[in-house]
Amino acid sequence: MTKIIDILTNHDGDKPLISLEYFPPRSDVGVQNLHSRMDRMKNVLSPAFTDMTWGAGGSTAELSLDLALHAQKTGHLANLHMTCTNLGNVDPKEAIYKALQTAKEGGIRNIVALRGDPPAGETEWKAAEGGFHCALDLVKFIREKFGDDFGISVAGYPEGHPNAITEIADPSTLTPEELARSSHFDGKTYCCLEADYKKEMDYLKQKVDAGADFIITQMFFDVTIFTTFVADCRKWGIQCPIVPGIMCINAYAGFRKMTQFCKTRVPQFLDEKMEAIKDDAEAVKEFGVTFGAEMCQGLIDSKTTPVLHFYTLNLEKVVYGILDKMGVTQNALAAADEADAHSQVAKGSAWARVGDKVSTQYGEGVVVEQIASTGVAKIELDKWIMAGGQKPVAYLQKGQYTKIF
Repeated sequence: MTKIIDILTNHDGDKPLISLEYFPPRSDVGVQNLHSRMDRMKNVLSPAFTDMTWGAGGSTAELSLDLALHAQKTGHLANLHMTCTNLGNVDPKEAIYKALQTAKEGGIRNIVALRGDPPAGETEWKAAEGGFHCALDLVKFIREKFGDDFGISVAGYPEGHPNAITEIADPSTLTPEELARSSHFDGKTYCCLEADYKKEMDYLKQKVDAGADFIITQMFFDVTIFTTFVADCRKWGIQCPIVPGIMCINAYAGFRKMTQFCKTRVPQFLDEKMEAIKDDAEAVKEFGVTFGAEMCQGLIDSKTTPVLHFYTLNLEKVVYGILDKMGVTQNALAAADEADAHSQVAKGSAWARVGDKVSTQYGEGVVVEQIASTGVAKIELDKWIMAGGQKPVAYLQKGQYTKIF
């Protein structure tokens, strides 16, 4: 069975390798539509490998495994994401072992070992009792129980893990290196400070030393961020391939939500351009193609990676457009069909997180706080503006509001 690391290390072609990442949709119709899209994109792009994500808190474990097995059976080289979070009310390590065994029996030989995000409705990640505490534990477990049966990849964070990114009271105190990876939202500056960044790099080195074969990065929108990260990895003695994770810009709202959630650096020109075209959905997609092609070409020209890994968001137009514009494909865009885009909503995404737009009996609003201990959401309502310019807030239980997609 093929391992991704062998493909990466043996690639010496002129064109970059392409890999694709999908998530499990919420509905059965969405799953069937995703099957069709994956088949179509496989035929058009011949991806080197195909990732399937594992939902927050293990919420999509069964479906993620089913989709990865389907991908493997239909000609993809599946790369199954797996997290430390539990898979129901069972022994967490036993559940992970069984999932790995099922994957192996289905021909899957590639795993992305991750800590994972908090379950829906929670803001802090907590280890399941008797389970794993971090991705390093999961890497060690896989190697202990399965030896070299699986190729393993892990996540890398060029700007620092979101949990290690903090608000900076005085940006003038930042070093040039810190400024280069800092982000700005709502008049505030955020950064992974040098001491925390070093801890991140030390931990990444531990994951690789424990048996990870290569690294897939968190999204970024500045080529220099990636090339600096690669150089830093080499300084830390991390010599494995580093695959850039490329977030396709498909829609203004999604772009803003994801960058703010992850505290991702958005270059000023990109920020201004997105604001200028935010009310024109087609213009946003067209710009997503132009910007994506320029960034991907910059990555290839930097000679730091053999592959471009696209976070597709279960869509295809922007991916095809980017690769057509780069000359990697010829008229791939003609094969695009996004008539089913409305069905490609992530399973488990109905629970609103901070920053999400929601509908309530009092009108629409934005979630500004999730109170994990009670399950209550604090929602700032858009319908009224009070005398002092403030917006009223409502404290609502799950079921009293609906996420707007």
